[in-house]
Amino acid sequence: MSARRIPFLALTPGEDARDVAAAIDRVIERGWFVLGPEVEAFEAEFARASGAAHAVGVGNGTDAIALTLRALGIGAGDEVITSPLSAAFSALAVMMTGARPVFADVDPDRLTIDPRRIEDAVSPRTRAILPVHLYGQAADMPAIERIAVKHGLAIVEDCCQAHLAACNQRPVGTMGLAGAFSFYPTKNLGALGDGGAVVTNDRALADRLRRLRNGGQSSHYRHDEFGVNSRLDELQAAILRARLAHLPRWTARRRAIAARYRRQLDGVDAALVRVLPECDAGHVYHLFAVRSRSRAALQQHLAAQGVDTLIHYPIPLSRQGAFGGTAPAACAEADRACAEVLSLPLHPALADGDVDAIAATVKETSCVR
Repeated sequence: MSARRIPFLALTPGEDARDVAAAIDRVIERGWFVLGPEVEAFEAEFARASGAAHAVGVGNGTDAIALTLRALGIGAGDEVITSPLSAAFSALAVMMTGARPVFADVDPDRLTIDPRRIEDAVSPRTRAILPVHLYGQAADMPAIERIAVKHGLAIVEDCCQAHLAACNQRPVGTMGLAGAFSFYPTKNLGALGDGGAVVTNDRALADRLRRLRNGGQSSHYRHDEFGVNSRLDELQAAILRARLAHLPRWTARRRAIAARYRRQLDGVDAALVRVLPECDAGHVYHLFAVRSRSRAALQQHLAAQGVDTLIHYPIPLSRQGAFGGTAPAACAEADRACAEVLSLPLHPALADGDVDAIAATVKETSCVR
């Protein structure tokens, strides 16, 4: 292994640098910075790329979820079933509406919400299911859709890690009433700051989201309902437009890197390191995760060889203090995953040679026995 450090992620513009700079210059020269032509153009382009009729830009992915739930009339006294294995913002968005997040444990292979556990969690107060498409892999949407129809529940998809992902060749974000996306800089489609969007095929829902993101305004200075200030700004929209053109190629590269990892790690002792299965070809590999019962030793060994890794996520939401007041149920599979999952470097600029070196270091399993 080379002494050269392999960083986990590259966030500075690379092959897209010229396009990003031109987009920023265009906005500055125009002098229009909030809810202008760049946002309108990005909304149309992102909707088209996502296979949806409408997209509504908002301030971040958390607001994308919370405003969608609010637009559906979900609030105090209601329950939303979601995954305990995600960034905390998924469930915090539910709490922002006044509703209670109810955690249903994850499937041990996908690590997305287990439909069987959703069925167990449905109560008379349940109004919606919020599946999280984790690490770029879609949840088991056909099974979730059957449960939603059976119980008359809305589906709002958390697509914050799943830009251009699909489930059974259906784009994420289009299987429920709406899909929420984040453009945080680390995402597959990242801004140079915060940003988010909701995609939907429901025009009335899109129209209400546009009001809610802008203080509930129906027209200038006319506020017909309680809204918030959550507007995707023109600079970020322009940057996202520039990067959206690269996203299909970046997604293909992510898949190629993941396939290379899988080939290189084939035959590794599964008792020490286990690669998460690809349950759907629509996986877009926001992260490449492996599981190890000796995670700390594996991570330390990789770090000693110059390989940066991260843990997504060390604490399940069902054990986070922020949700203690919701009386969360125990989620044993999520507990196990949080103790074992380690994310290896994966981003479009990662070289094949680095992938091979990382895999070779992982396979040095004697260090983690």
